[in-house]
Parts: sequence; C-alpha cells; structure tokens
Amino acid sequence: MRIGIDLGGTKIEAIALDSAGVELARQRVATPQGDYDATIEAVARLVRGLEQQLGRRGSVGVGIPGAISPATGLVKNANSTWLIGQPLDRDLAHRLARPVRLANDADCFAISEATDGAAAGAGTVFGVIIGTGTGAGLVVAGRLLAGPNAIAGEWGHNPLPWPAAEEWPGPDCYCGRRGCVETWLSGPGLARSYQAAGGEPLTAEQIAQRAAAGEPLAEAQLSAYEGRLARALATVINLLDPHVIVLGGGMGRIERLYHNVPQRWGAYVFSDRVDTRLLPPRHGDSSGVRGAAWLWPAGDSDS
Repeated sequence: MRIGIDLGGTKIEAIALDSAGVELARQRVATPQGDYDATIEAVARLVRGLEQQLGRRGSVGVGIPGAISPATGLVKNANSTWLIGQPLDRDLAHRLARPVRLANDADCFAISEATDGAAAGAGTVFGVIIGTGTGAGLVVAGRLLAGPNAIAGEWGHNPLPWPAAEEWPGPDCYCGRRGCVETWLSGPGLARSYQAAGGEPLTAEQIAQRAAAGEPLAEAQLSAYEGRLARALATVINLLDPHVIVLGGGMGRIERLYHNVPQRWGAYVFSDRVDTRLLPPRHGDSSGVRGAAWLWPAGDSDS
C-alpha cells in the first residue's frame, strides 16, 4: 500500500492506493498554518488514521509547495513559509518511523499523470500546473527527473520568450525579476492583463466565461494568453521534446487551450511538425496527492 500526502497551504490531504493505483481511502484536515510542529503531527495523524482504517502499513510520499535543497537538506522555495529552513523529510521520517520521500507538488502532479493518468505509457512527460502560480515536473521513462538543484521543471521563472514590444520588460515577479513566464501565464497574470486592457477586476475563470459568451475584450485577452502559452511551451518542446504535456491547475480547465495552443506553437518549435500532445489531466485535482503516493514506484521498499 502506498500513502500519499498533499501538504497544501490550507489543507493536508492523504490518500491510500493499492499496487494497481486503486484508491482505498482518503482523509483530509485543515493545515495548521504557521505551526511547523503541528504540521508534522497532522501528517502523522493522517497516516496513522489511514493505516488503522485499512489495517496495514504503507510507504509514505509527501508533496509540498517547495523543495528540499540538496545543498542544505532543508526546505526552500515554499509558499507555506513556516516550512522554509526545516528538515521536513527527516522530521517526518523520525515521527513515522520509516523513510519518507518528498517532492514538489508539481513534480507529484507530473508523476501521477505519467504513471496512470493522461500520459500513462509516454516516454517523456512534462506536467504543468498553472493556477495562482506556475510550476512543472518532468518524468522520463516513468521516473521523476531530480536535478542537482531540485528545480527541474521551474519554467515559470524563465522570461517570456519572443516578447512583443508591449510585453517588454514585463511585470515584476516576486522572485525579484521582471517578465517571468509566471507573471503572464498564472491566473492572476491573465486577470492583470484583462484589467490593464480596460476590463473590470475578474478572475481568470470569469474572463474565460466572458470570452465564451462573446465579449470582445475577454476574447482578445484570452487569445493573447494562448499565444503566450504557445510560446512558453514551444521553448519546453525545443529543449526537452516531450511526448506529452499535461496541463493542470485552474487554467487547465479552460477547454479551448487544448485546441488553440497546439495550433499556435508550431511557429516557434524548431521542427517541420510537432507531434507533442497537450492533454488535460485524468485525475484532476487529485493528481498531486496520487503522485505523492507514486513517489514509491513498484519494487521500492519503505523499510
């Protein structure tokens, strides 16, 4: 049995999967925001609760909104700031009395969709999450790519490629630079572009709904968004040549992207044709927690 934990900023969700990926049980609790020790205990209670419910022990994988720094062994780049600078994997392993594997939540999304999701069986999978921010993970031959800096897939903090004059130098990014992909392609990025063009304050979902209803401004901004997403993903294709790109997060629910973006990225991909597929996630919002469970592939041991 594999147990996956999705350690989010507002909730912690746990899932138990059997060897075939069938869901056996699921539990969730509110995240003890700002309290590291309470967060450790909340994860331990969820693991214990699932194991008591199912009567067996499981391996444990955890997805976090950050990463373990290979340099320090401590959490870095976490939106849940009380985790930063903490040896989270070691503390959880000590509390649970077993090895624990941690990965970025976008990495968990990618491994989920590559294992038994929309990209199952594909050789190379780039799993993208676009919501309040942008993140991604890369899976090659069924294995998550883990680089020496633990930042594989951080495409959101590269500059928007081939910027138009009006896109340069771009909005400020919290990372300290300007014009990052994330500032343009996140849900708030689309909302900012719409408002800057004269629209009222709306969410990305509302803008997509207005575009579907025929509002010219919403249509123009969503079309511009599609062009930017096509350019950003074209650079991924040029560099990695993935078989499948899976698009998750709130923006991944906009159905027209799956048709329109591939229609536009060919102008920027260095090839005579593009066979990469852009697909919606099979497991939706559950991909993160399922991917955390799949951090323990078949044949690996939790003991």
